[in-house]
Amino acid sequence: MPSNDARNLLQTAVPTAAAGVIAVAVSAAVAGGEGALGAAVGTVLAILFMGIGLYVLQWTAKTLPQLFQAMGLMLYVAQLLLLLIFLAVFKDTSLFNPKTFAVSLVVATVVWMAAQARAHMKAKIFYIDPDPEKSEKPEKTGRKS
Repeated sequence: MPSNDARNLLQTAVPTAAAGVIAVAVSAAVAGGEGALGAAVGTVLAILFMGIGLYVLQWTAKTLPQLFQAMGLMLYVAQLLLLLIFLAVFKDTSLFNPKTFAVSLVVATVVWMAAQARAHMKAKIFYIDPDPEKSEKPEKTGRKS
């Protein structure tokens, strides 16, 4: 993973994990151990899904740039479907508190998206690829001396 991609992942995952720790602490105080477990599962699931999504989109942008927008749309639909499947499978579970799970999942996702937007705004990304060959050669002005 190039350093820019790793920096982007770090700038999004760290605030999300911090929000998850806060969600676990609040859920433990409100709903006990099951609440803390639900919040932890929700946070880990959000970080996992969003991290995989970020990796897939970066890979697509580098290898198949013509499919970037379609891949982004498909990826977000796939993430929603996987979350719905996860919720359907664990809807009647007594393993963790589903309300704290849902709240922490939403909070972690919103924090991830805000951190990703901030990281993208602060990144110094060229919108034009500088041509190294032109910078090494002297410019021709069209005039003869």
